[in-house]
Amino acid sequence: MTHARLEKLAASLRTSDLDAVILNPGPTLTYLTGLHFHLMERPVVLFVAPGQDPVLVLPELELPKLDHLTYKLQAVAFGETPSEWGNAFRKAAQMLGLDGKRIGVEPRQLRLLEFGYVMAGAPKAEFPDASLVLSALRLKKDQAEVESMRRAVHIAQNALEAVIPLIKIGMTERELASELVVQLLKNGSDPELPFAPIVASGPNSAVGHAFPIDRKLQAGDMLVVDWGAAYDGYISDLTRTFAVGEADTEFQKIHKIVQEANAAGRAAGRPGIPCAAVDKAARGVIEQSGYGKYFTHRTGHGIGMEGHEEPYMRGDNLQVLEPGMAYTVEPGIYLTGRNGVRIEDDVVVTASGTDCLSDMPRQMRVVG
Repeated sequence: MTHARLEKLAASLRTSDLDAVILNPGPTLTYLTGLHFHLMERPVVLFVAPGQDPVLVLPELELPKLDHLTYKLQAVAFGETPSEWGNAFRKAAQMLGLDGKRIGVEPRQLRLLEFGYVMAGAPKAEFPDASLVLSALRLKKDQAEVESMRRAVHIAQNALEAVIPLIKIGMTERELASELVVQLLKNGSDPELPFAPIVASGPNSAVGHAFPIDRKLQAGDMLVVDWGAAYDGYISDLTRTFAVGEADTEFQKIHKIVQEANAAGRAAGRPGIPCAAVDKAARGVIEQSGYGKYFTHRTGHGIGMEGHEEPYMRGDNLQVLEPGMAYTVEPGIYLTGRNGVRIEDDVVVTASGTDCLSDMPRQMRVVG
């Protein structure tokens, strides 16, 4: 599989204006090689050029990870003396003849640390943005990838269901988030979660990307839980909103509107339509209800090995949906200083529509 993916990248490079790409640890490197490295003080960079075996610059201590590779990869290892690390990068660039060439980079992932070593190793090279070439590789998921994401969804759902009976008035957001992390791991998530769970109550629930604090849950709060699991490197990203005690009439109404917007967004997806149509379908429900100005973000984003990747469900995005694309549908209404509601599901485009990977109840549930 990894060999085929590297060949696909090589084919894409041949039809682009790039001579090579460089990748440091992250989803794209793992997708192409099957290798896992973490970002640290020791640089790791993969060089890929068409017609040549990839070259990986890495610390000597990481060499055992290459013992069982099923494809050809040239390793340039360095020791613990930082003053000698530059030699490894010069050697890698020379092996592929990259000085003076156009070497594509992944701007959202590449650190200045690795970039500095590569530039020093190929001082006459240019470094254009390779985002379009690289994102296209992972844009459409195969069946194995979809099944890993489905497993990640089930793990996440089971984890939150295990936590719901523990939610009590007086419990802090931080305590609830901690219980959820434990259950995610107990239910089989990869140790590296896709993101830290968002647990936001009352006024905090009206903040899109809130962070759990020591605020205690109170009667009348809306409680937004945005969480996910990872399985075999693929992630889930879900949100449900609960009522702590009985919600007042307005927030019961708002929850129902967001639920309908979520359903409209999920139903809108199918091959051949632009991403903007998904945003329009969900946003239209909220706008027609009179709460349009309180829906302050896009309707969704792509998911896979990253929590946010292509495609994006934005009103101006005319990218056309194709089978295998996976994304979230997560409309929300946020009344600053009071309460907020968001409901989020994960879907994959099929030949005729979409397959919703998540099925946890979306109606308002009372906790506490």
